[in-house]
Amino acid sequence: MIEPYEDAQVRRGMISWGLSSYGYDMRVADEFKIFTNVNNAIVDPKEFDERSFVHFEGKVCIVPPNSFALARSVEHFRIPRNVMTLCVGKSTYARCGIITNVTPFEPEWEGYVTLEISNTTPLPAKVYAGEGIAQVIFFESLEPCETSYADRKGKYQGQVGVTPPKL
Repeated sequence: MIEPYEDAQVRRGMISWGLSSYGYDMRVADEFKIFTNVNNAIVDPKEFDERSFVHFEGKVCIVPPNSFALARSVEHFRIPRNVMTLCVGKSTYARCGIITNVTPFEPEWEGYVTLEISNTTPLPAKVYAGEGIAQVIFFESLEPCETSYADRKGKYQGQVGVTPPKL
């Protein structure tokens, strides 16, 4: 269901990741798309303009003040038909004003997770690639769902890199 999988909490002087009490702390990869206003693009979820981003790869991403970046998880997820997840940002980042949002992983969704990272502070903020960013909480149903994300041929099924909005 999770690859690579770490069966215990990993710390080693880093923001932790791996199996936790009731969930799994996923890591952020070294691939980011940072919002920019250089091209005066308008953010429109129906007609998204890739010029809204600056592409960045590296061990530390600096998210500008009051700005936003997209990233992806290190882990690849395959959600079973009878499982749904919720994802919440880790407290270490939240206590610095860095909020991570991820929509639920629906039954039979699979892929790398696109992470939405907001810097709510008036200061630049660091995000560390390869370290924990958010916790996934799993909910198991007694019965499989009637229609899964795969059945609906969801538009984000099998995503690989940082995936911007699609209509």
